[in-house]
Amino acid sequence: MVGRNTLGNRLTDGAILVALVAAAFICFIPILYTLSMSFSDKAAAEAGRVFLWPVNFTWASYQKVLEDEHFYRAFLISVQRVVLGGSISFVLTIAAAFALSREKREFGFRNAYMWIFVFTMLFHGGLIPWYLTIKNLGMLDTVWALVLPTAVPVYNIILLMNFFRSLPKELMEAAGLDGAGPWYIMARIFVPLSLPAIATVTLFSIVGHWNSFFDGLVLMNSQNNYPLQTYIQTLVVKINAETMATMSTDQLVDLMKISNRTFNAAKIIVSMIPIVILYPFIQRFFIHGITLGSVKE
Repeated sequence: MVGRNTLGNRLTDGAILVALVAAAFICFIPILYTLSMSFSDKAAAEAGRVFLWPVNFTWASYQKVLEDEHFYRAFLISVQRVVLGGSISFVLTIAAAFALSREKREFGFRNAYMWIFVFTMLFHGGLIPWYLTIKNLGMLDTVWALVLPTAVPVYNIILLMNFFRSLPKELMEAAGLDGAGPWYIMARIFVPLSLPAIATVTLFSIVGHWNSFFDGLVLMNSQNNYPLQTYIQTLVVKINAETMATMSTDQLVDLMKISNRTFNAAKIIVSMIPIVILYPFIQRFFIHGITLGSVKE
């Protein structure tokens, strides 16, 4: 057996490490560019002098974003959406995946339900029927319009179902002999053993709810009910005689440092922060879950 300390192996490992570092840096460049743009002033941004380092450093774009009271309301709506949507999807995904992971003799309609779920992945009713359904249910301009239409993520169900099916069947058989019912088996045996996969699908759900902006634009009639991503899409830098007349000298000086390019960059960074903070805490579960739940042997 050839040892790992040979010159050839060390060169190979070094080349792989360099390639991975280079790939990571290439992926990081757009984020670094956006961050630099958000801290640069209007003249540098419009002249195209910003790349990986801020030019004429200024906080003006972030001050413009954070000084708006509607921003905080939209932020709270997004948090409410993530909590409600993530919780509902969490429960429904686990319940559906557990039922579909059973054999046909245990759940007679398994194949029928599976085809229904797969059908929804392949075919969509269309934007107008989707809107009319939500409107007829009286959910327009409420947080439920943002939560319930995506409450059953089929991809997440299939991912978690495959993970459940990879668990030893003897566990369920032994629990059944001890008198445990399906709900007890799911909650006390399958869920604790499936934390990596559950963390993965939960992350998918949270990120999906947090990043979604189009449904808020279509389903919310009032700007006061916009989630954060929808609200920041509507923010633009307006410099005209009316806005200038209502500003103090300091506010006007700050406004002149902002362009829509720097302002949009600041909006992107602000909207990224919660997910960037959350991801490191569940990264190890995410990597393990996406690997084990992706393929059933």
